[in-house]
Amino acid sequence: MDFSIASILALHGMTNGAVYALLATATVLLFAVTRVIFIPQGEFVAYGALTLAVLQTGQVPGTVWLLLIMAAVAAVVEAVHGLRQRRPAGLVAKSAVLTLALPLVIATVAMVAAPLNLPLVVQALLTLAIVTPLGGLTYRLAYESLADATVLVLLIVSVGVHFALTGVGLLFFGAEGYRNPSFWDARFNAGPLMLTGQTVIIFLASAALIVLLWLFFERSLYGKALRATAVNRLGARLMGISTVQAGRLSFTMAAFIGALSGLLIGPTTTVFYDSGFLIGLKGFVAAVFGGLASYPMALVGALGVGLLESFGSFWASSFKEVIVFTSILPVLLWRSLRDPHTEED
Repeated sequence: MDFSIASILALHGMTNGAVYALLATATVLLFAVTRVIFIPQGEFVAYGALTLAVLQTGQVPGTVWLLLIMAAVAAVVEAVHGLRQRRPAGLVAKSAVLTLALPLVIATVAMVAAPLNLPLVVQALLTLAIVTPLGGLTYRLAYESLADATVLVLLIVSVGVHFALTGVGLLFFGAEGYRNPSFWDARFNAGPLMLTGQTVIIFLASAALIVLLWLFFERSLYGKALRATAVNRLGARLMGISTVQAGRLSFTMAAFIGALSGLLIGPTTTVFYDSGFLIGLKGFVAAVFGGLASYPMALVGALGVGLLESFGSFWASSFKEVIVFTSILPVLLWRSLRDPHTEED
């Protein structure tokens, strides 16, 4: 180990940490607003990378069919729920049409655009459009009816959703891995470091998204509504804020962050249908560093996880995953001793 090797490892760790920071931010967002520890966050990462890879081959990705199926099921569920509550048939039909409209438009555009071999940036935007609505649909189908359940019940549901999304990924994408082309092939030398254009894009995209999230929560009405829901769900309801819409919006944002993360890491590593699980867990570890509540601490924890993984792979490559996941234990112990807690019913 010398300075040049340490610099290379630090750069690699910070690059991975920038992606983990996005996933940690999404994890904190979902837990704060909906109390859901969303284990399948990594599946959106894999879906983003694999959807772009399939579009590169000129075929329609399986996520398009998944989007249509989930939208149809959500429309049927909402229609049945509306009829049971004796709502007017016109309102029930309007709700079903609104649920299906956007997925149908996205699916139509994807089917038309897939064989055209469009530029990489356009395919990336189309990938975001396909994967992002899956987040809100996942909330509507799996979590919305259990919004007031305990954290343990929601965690068990998350485990089931993880297995379901992983199985669907295997069905639609197969067991073969894909690696996407880089968005920017430039290379920059800085002493012993060689900075690639894709690394620059990862840092810039992560920083831009974090700034946009800060502006969203601080300046926009929807962002303040999400913050209010995170602080006090009952109080938010009394003030006229729909916790149902807050949950849908937060899951949609989490899917967007996951898909963007998949686009960023797709050119740097081969992604398989189940690759998102470990990536998502490392984002969860980073979120735990922030107590599943603090965005700045989650970002610091993400950089720490990236550096720990990078240097751990140098000193003990066979145990790098063990090192990363074991690091959560002293954090949990410290938080257990530091923060007051009481027994819950």
